[in-house]
Amino acid sequence: MEQLQDLLGPAWTPVWTLVKIVAIVLPLLTAVAYLTWAERKVIGWMQVRMGPNRVGFFGFRLWGLGQPIADAVKLLTKEIIIPSGANRGLFLFAPVLAIAPAMAAWAVIPFTDRLVLANIDASLLYILAITSMGVYGVIIAGWASNSKYAFLGSLRSAAQIVSYEIAMGFALVGVLMSAQSLNLVEIVKGQEGGFWHWYWLPLFPLFLVYLISGVAETNRAPFDVAEGESEIVAGFHVEYSGMAFAVFFLAEYANMILISTLTSLMFLGGWLSPIPGLPDGFVWLAAKVSFILLLFLWFRATFPRYRYDQIMRLGWKVFIPVTLIWILLVGLILQTPYGHLFH
Repeated sequence: MEQLQDLLGPAWTPVWTLVKIVAIVLPLLTAVAYLTWAERKVIGWMQVRMGPNRVGFFGFRLWGLGQPIADAVKLLTKEIIIPSGANRGLFLFAPVLAIAPAMAAWAVIPFTDRLVLANIDASLLYILAITSMGVYGVIIAGWASNSKYAFLGSLRSAAQIVSYEIAMGFALVGVLMSAQSLNLVEIVKGQEGGFWHWYWLPLFPLFLVYLISGVAETNRAPFDVAEGESEIVAGFHVEYSGMAFAVFFLAEYANMILISTLTSLMFLGGWLSPIPGLPDGFVWLAAKVSFILLLFLWFRATFPRYRYDQIMRLGWKVFIPVTLIWILLVGLILQTPYGHLFH
């Protein structure tokens, strides 16, 4: 790819960058659409149901593979109803603010050691900065809807997101201490040597905290407190309909894929093969991301929703102390002859 870019010359750099962005965004949106299909099929299988099995292509049902496209057409053709007392501009801007960080974060995600849109030195810092913007979409959506139910749902979601974001950030501190770099490519390269050299083993508590916090960060079950038990409504986006609601829906699933990819890169070796001697490549990264996504779906089918006080206690009184203690231990071990265990 770099050779083709050099051949075209600097005048074609903006065009080439746009091509690479499209090459990332289109497969990502397709993956988001079919993740909804996979969720219904997997949970249906776990609950001894069929799941989507009617809508297919060219007269064939094909396991219901046409269902995401049918859902997209339905949402595109539905009317977007804006409440009379809502702030129209912010009401329409909130879904964009929710999905934009989930898409912009992929600018620095490496698919292999050479296949990355922007291989910047502080890519992990960029990820932390850009993904923290998503909470504003939640708050603005609840406030701009001019609905007490939506506003209460947004406050619950925002408090949960901010709480678990702290634990996620501390978990990543352990990773950058072990890798001695903020660059995602270098973090993955620091895990070369096979399955036992990946960071999930020496940083196992941080790995668990990051994974569970990622479930909470995306408002997924069993942490989906945006949908209040007493209100029986959809939380901060209760007043949204049509494509405006669909954008929030897409943002949730796009964030699931992003969290799964980051977990794979920072704790599971990214594109590296688990056995030395086997070729590395994107296939390994895709397999690891698929496994993490399966855990997301499995959690939803298995666990009941936690009470809000239980969720906040877990974030503040368990995860944050665990990450701080483990960071201290990692720092101490790095100063001893056993520091090579983290490299």
